[in-house]
Amino acid sequence: MITTRYIGELEKNTPLFFTDFLIIGSGIAGLFTALKASAFGQVVVLTKKTMKDSNTGLAQGGIAAAVHEEDSPFLHLEDTLEAGAGLCDIEAVDVLVREGPDRVRELMAAGASFDMKDGNIAFTREGAHGRARILHAADATGEAIRVALVKSCEDKSNIIIKENHFLVDLLGNDQSRECHGALVYDNISGQKSVYIARATIIATGGAGQLYQNTTNPDIATADGMAASFRMGCELSDLEFIQFHPTVLFSHDTQRFLISESVRGEGGLLYNTRGERFMNKYHSLQELAPRDVVSRAILSETNETGSEFVYLDMTKIPGAKERFPNIYRTCLQRDINLEKDMVPVSPGAHYTMGGIKTNTRGETGIYGLYACGEAACTGVHGANRLASNSLLEGIVFGERIVANAEEIMYRRQVREEEIYKNFDNNWVHRPPERGILPTEAKQELQAIMWENVGIIREQGGLKKANLKIERLYNFLCEGEEPLAYLEMVNMLTVARIVVQAALWRKESRGGHFRSDYPQRDDIRWIKHMSFVNC
Repeated sequence: MITTRYIGELEKNTPLFFTDFLIIGSGIAGLFTALKASAFGQVVVLTKKTMKDSNTGLAQGGIAAAVHEEDSPFLHLEDTLEAGAGLCDIEAVDVLVREGPDRVRELMAAGASFDMKDGNIAFTREGAHGRARILHAADATGEAIRVALVKSCEDKSNIIIKENHFLVDLLGNDQSRECHGALVYDNISGQKSVYIARATIIATGGAGQLYQNTTNPDIATADGMAASFRMGCELSDLEFIQFHPTVLFSHDTQRFLISESVRGEGGLLYNTRGERFMNKYHSLQELAPRDVVSRAILSETNETGSEFVYLDMTKIPGAKERFPNIYRTCLQRDINLEKDMVPVSPGAHYTMGGIKTNTRGETGIYGLYACGEAACTGVHGANRLASNSLLEGIVFGERIVANAEEIMYRRQVREEEIYKNFDNNWVHRPPERGILPTEAKQELQAIMWENVGIIREQGGLKKANLKIERLYNFLCEGEEPLAYLEMVNMLTVARIVVQAALWRKESRGGHFRSDYPQRDDIRWIKHMSFVNC
């Protein structure tokens, strides 16, 4: 297991800042939590790049919540448990579906607006949902939510937002299992600083950049997961990676998502022979769970020798108006949705696992919390139900702040304790010559896509394990400190993904083993968790 500290000496002249709530990450989970926490104390939000850089802003489909009169939290719970393939934490799912409608109403009060029809919210349906319960803002729901939350946070005088601040490592006392705050690197000035907080909240998102083909932006490098692992948190369920089946085919590292809602509104899949094929794989056809559709597309491309299949939107009434963002993006590539079919293929999209938490966002390290995609609350099990991710971020972010009274009574650590408790014995010392971070990243992404992707088997996983270990051992710093820090985080989490996938000798949800193709409820109704020790 990779266990490293790599930040070097903590200099006595490192700038030191104090706050009540330190939130690392500026997607929906981080911003909503910041907004709620601002009612109780000072909040600092740190984001690796700009406020525009997050998975939230790229979320197209919408946010799922049982707010329609013909829907209910129980029905939403049933669909979530079914998608999760036997590994959901039912208590966490119950919290999600019961508290979700109120959190969505709070989003709307904060300025997020959703599409309306005849004076009522317009709902759509997505894969594996038994009801139309997805609230949406055309096909740019995440961006609409992000803009509203940014404005609301900027209007709060006690919320300070720091862009271009990268989480280097968490600081705390290993013996008392307590987090005091974080060491941060300013990408612009190149200076390190320390932020001390009563509560440190990880909301750094997922790990899509581990893969060659992904819908995730370049910030999704598993930083919060890796830092929390080094701090002593459990990482759980990381073998379960969700691959979105319909991603606009290209050779770009970050690919453009074609929303699940397209199939919910009637979009159909065809192979390059012009044949519809989903009826061969699942009774719900195009509305089958994402893992089923992704494997079906992979099977069809292997059979036809093509790199993609086609998604037909030409028969969707008003597709241009319903999906304006998708329409514009496709048109820029000479694809007219009203006349042409869209070439699509799967891409890594979402990390079901992450930092293990309870339903209060607690990680097991005193003073350290996690929410959003970086966390593993148990809501998603082996496979996330479409549009539950945005909901999870706000529900469990609010639950962290529900403990604000307890958090505010927590003492803030003294400056001298920071330096005393920092462990310099775990510093990673890279070789002077070796593999540069940019080269290592390309190689890692290819390894993960080929061997730890949609379909896995023991030989490929073992090969990936050896190659990743070599990358780690020969990784050198290069000229860009940020690239090096990200690469260590990616290698740390990639190793855990591979090991978890090796251990789970069955197929379930987002984890499919061709050498163990069946789901095994006798041996494998359990979770793979890893702790740095």
